[in-house]
Parts: sequence; structure tokens; C-alpha cells
Amino acid sequence: MNNIRRIGVYTSGGDAPGMNAAIRAVVRTALYHDLEVTGIFRGYEGMIEGDFKNLVSRSVSSILQKGGTMLKSARCPEFRTVEGRKKAYENIKAAGIDALVAIGGDGTFTGAQIFSNEYNIPVMCIPGTIDNDLAGTDYTLGFDTANNTVIESIDKIKDTAASHNRLFFVEVMGRDSGSIALYAGVAGGAEAIMLPEKDTAIDELIEMLEVAKERNKTSMIVIVAEGDKNGGAYNVAKRVKEKFDFYDTKVSILGHLQRGGSPSSFDRILATRMGYFAVNELLSGNSQGTVGIRGSKITSTSLEDALKGKEFKLDEELITISEVMNI
Repeated sequence: MNNIRRIGVYTSGGDAPGMNAAIRAVVRTALYHDLEVTGIFRGYEGMIEGDFKNLVSRSVSSILQKGGTMLKSARCPEFRTVEGRKKAYENIKAAGIDALVAIGGDGTFTGAQIFSNEYNIPVMCIPGTIDNDLAGTDYTLGFDTANNTVIESIDKIKDTAASHNRLFFVEVMGRDSGSIALYAGVAGGAEAIMLPEKDTAIDELIEMLEVAKERNKTSMIVIVAEGDKNGGAYNVAKRVKEKFDFYDTKVSILGHLQRGGSPSSFDRILATRMGYFAVNELLSGNSQGTVGIRGSKITSTSLEDALKGKEFKLDEELITISEVMNI
């Protein structure tokens, strides 16, 4: 690892607030150690096409507060092939890149592990996804910001719901993970939360709504993760309306606005700590690791362990709390 002279940094998969702050931290930590840094644009696609740029301190000025990723991102089916990864390595080698820092989710981590195994190139991964569904860390970059965005939307929807005797079904991102739905539902005071991890039947939901009606609630909010087994907010709303039409029923799909926006203070600090840690891990001889936060401490987990334990488990206590708060 003492032979590292140039680090390549890239973002891959879905964008998440805080990615730019992580890029900034990687670049400036590397420069502090007298290393050079290459920005790889569009993730693995850019790696295959040689879309590289040398980064200096000024390259990452004024990006700390910006959402998205200055390095862009893309899906790349070609990188899943041996031929595609060979092209990527030839470009990496020609650019003099000795080690990589990858910022992204599960697919990014898997690609980094395979690439590192095939070509013996050191790599450290930083978890960047609003879904908060990766093993090895309590929180992923972008999750806190996405939650704040959802909660702000819920607060506004509650105002109009209360004014019109309405039942709102609010769909949030989370195809496989209900983290956003659970945290935002608790923080936003939702009457019910529909999670991919929890099989809530429509009849059970209607029963909860009827109990709330008996307590003279004039409006209600139900949070639905997009991966809920009942088929999403529109389908849930339709089926509830057929059996329970006391309220004027509305559906709001928050969609990709959850990905955007300026990162929260928490995400900016977390990204900065993770980027700093990733570079220092490479310089200390660590490779094929993912950076995470456990409690208040930044730690490293092997990619192998992180990917084996990728079935992220929701906080069971928080699920119970959400049910208690709905009485």
C-alpha cells in the first residue's frame, strides 16, 4: 500500500445527498498526504470509457452543500462482463491509478469487490444511498437528508388533510427497504406505515383506520413504501376506498424529490468523516472494506462480510414504537 501515489474516486448507482461532500473529503485527504487524485465520471461506465479528470483542491470547492454528484453516475451492464472489466482496468492502469474509493450502494460494492479480486487493485467503499439498507453501518449517506425531505412534505400534506377531512396515502422510496417509510412515519406522526419487511394486510389497515375514526380523527396519513407487498400507494388507496369510504381519499407520490436537495448537516459531517477514513484506510494497508458508522465511531467492515449480511434489518423497537404511537 505504500506504493499508492494516485487514488481514483467515483460514484455509482443512484445519487444521494452527501456524495459531493464525500468526494471533497477523499480529494482533500489524499492531497494532504501528497497523493494525486483522479475523478472517474459516470461510475463504471466512465471507467470503461476512460472518462477521467485530475482533481485538485479547487476542483471540489463549493460542492459540500450541493446534492447529487459532481462526478455523475450511471448504470453499467457492460461492467458485469469480463471484457468490460478488462477495458476498465486497462484505462485505470494507463491513468496511473493505484487504488480506488467507490461511493454507492450494494451494486457498486459488488462491482468493486469483483474488480479488486480480478486485478488486485486496493479499494475502499463508502455507502451512499438514501435507502439506508447496507450492512456495516447504522446510517448511509443521504438517508438523513431524504428523511428530512419526506417529513417536510408530510407536514405540509397534514395541513391540507386536516382542512378537508382527508385520508392521504403518501408513497415514499423503498423498493426493498422500509427505512425511509419507518423513520419518516414515526417523525411525521403517521397513523399507519406500510413496509416491505412487514406484511400488513388491507383488512388489518382498515381495522387500524376504523379505530382511529372512532377516536374522532378528522384526517389521517398513511405512509406506504414503494415496495410494500400490497402494490404501492395507489393500489392500497383503491382497495381501502372500496371498504372504507368515510374520508376523501388522496394519494401523493413523493418520487425522486427524495433524492435531491442540499445535504443535511448530519450527512455533510458523516460524508466528510467517511471520505477521510477511506483514504487513511487505504494508506494503512486496508482494502476491500466498506466504511460505516457504528454509534458515533467510524469503522470498517470487509466487503465480503458487508455483502453477505446485506439483508439490512429494520429497527424492531422502532416498529413497535410506531404501533404504540398510533393508538
